[in-house]
Amino acid sequence: VKWPNKIPAGTINNKLMCAIDILPTLASVTDGKLSDNKIDGIDVSTLFYDSSTASPRQTILYYYGKNNLNAVRKGNWKLVLPHTYSSYDNEPGNDGRGGKRVKTKIESPELYNMMRDPGEQYNVAEYYPEKITEIMEVVNKARETLGDLNVGIEKGKENREIGTL
Repeated sequence: VKWPNKIPAGTINNKLMCAIDILPTLASVTDGKLSDNKIDGIDVSTLFYDSSTASPRQTILYYYGKNNLNAVRKGNWKLVLPHTYSSYDNEPGNDGRGGKRVKTKIESPELYNMMRDPGEQYNVAEYYPEKITEIMEVVNKARETLGDLNVGIEKGKENREIGTL
């Protein structure tokens, strides 16, 4: 991030935030006003000014497709939930087309320490069962409020219609 007279060039901050936080954060730093409608993002502008500040965002919900909760990140930990996904095989396609797609099924929860293993290569679920229990509390709350088609919950208590701000 670089912001003349605000943030020195080359500043790096590894605190948790996600794309849905961009709108409320930009509104905050520009003194903009957001709609009164509920949005999912939060203002994380404090991270721009003080890298020692804890992130106001503590979790990220990884929903994919129509309403499938595939993973949850809490702090440095990411819990990947059982689900089936389709990804490209290692072989590239021809003429700008993707290669062969392969379906993969994750049978049981996988746990990754994102600071030590950002590529999610080493599943440490068997070593940290207490972390899985802790993050499953976030999962269960998300399923209650938003749903999760992976486990047959089409809608949660707080689903909103798609719309505009």
